[in-house]
Amino acid sequence: MSNGRGPWGGRGSGDSGGDGGGSGGDGPKNPWSQPPRKRPQGPTALDELLRKGRSQWGGGDGKRPNLPEWGGRPIWFWAIILLIVLWLFFPSVHLIGPQERGVLTRFGNYVGTYQPGPAFSFPAPIDRVYVRDVDNIREIRIGGGGESENRVLTGDQNIVDLTYLVRWNVKELEKYLFQIDDPDGTISEVAESAMRAVMARVTLDEAIGAGRGEVEQRVQALMQELLDGYGAGVLVQGVSIEEADPPAAVEESFREVSASQQTAQTYLNDARAYAQQLTARAQGEAAAFTRVYEEYRLAPEVTRQRMYYETMEQILGQTDVTIIEAEGVTPYLPLPEIRARAQRPATPVPETGETQ
Repeated sequence: MSNGRGPWGGRGSGDSGGDGGGSGGDGPKNPWSQPPRKRPQGPTALDELLRKGRSQWGGGDGKRPNLPEWGGRPIWFWAIILLIVLWLFFPSVHLIGPQERGVLTRFGNYVGTYQPGPAFSFPAPIDRVYVRDVDNIREIRIGGGGESENRVLTGDQNIVDLTYLVRWNVKELEKYLFQIDDPDGTISEVAESAMRAVMARVTLDEAIGAGRGEVEQRVQALMQELLDGYGAGVLVQGVSIEEADPPAAVEESFREVSASQQTAQTYLNDARAYAQQLTARAQGEAAAFTRVYEEYRLAPEVTRQRMYYETMEQILGQTDVTIIEAEGVTPYLPLPEIRARAQRPATPVPETGETQ
């Protein structure tokens, strides 16, 4: 190290390079010393692309590009203003149809309900408007799917397979949207519960016969009461029982029982009709007797004699006997017998020795 040389060459006074790696030295070169780079003579591809862009926008001299202006403002400023106006206008204007209602929520809280017509709100996500058709009648059919029977127990311990239709619509949209989670499922379960509760109080004959209309009305009223208690915002329009049949396993026996009941009912109807006829006849005879009695009270002798003549006329009018009451005439003259003898041929009369 006394000779003044480093590990990559000395720094002696005779070195012309000055950094230990001169051209005149024969020692090792310095690894940190790099040869000078040569600067490219022409523009690069990137410089050419930038130059073309500046010249297209009017900035060929390297200055800020000259964008189109309107009203003293660049066009991009008015483009941003237009986008903001569109964002505020279109989500904020709502047209509610005649059969629709709109529910307005602000930050998730219920604010009000829009009636048919134009409505305005703040844009999302500040306000949200839920528009639904409230006058459309919706239907839910329970039973009758063909896969399984909808068996219901009646009040007289009989089982009936029911298929019925529930018609409903939305009454209060805000309750319908936010009060119950699954409106269709809730209405279906309420309908089944109400139907079973009503059928448990009626007989099988009432369920499948003349009492079906009353059952439908009672189910509708009970459904409405339950749904109002839940705050569902639903109006039940009606319940219609489409099919009410016995289970398939006892259908044949049920038909025989039904036929016997119909026969018994026919006999009862005939007996009632005959009883009504007899009652009407007796009432007529009683009314006639009352009239005769009133006349008898006014003239007893005349009425008695007239009744006697009428009775004799009814009795003797069906006989072949003629009675003549006159002096010198035989009281009883069998005219039919005389006519019969006159028509028979004459027969000789044996002599008896007696004078007629």
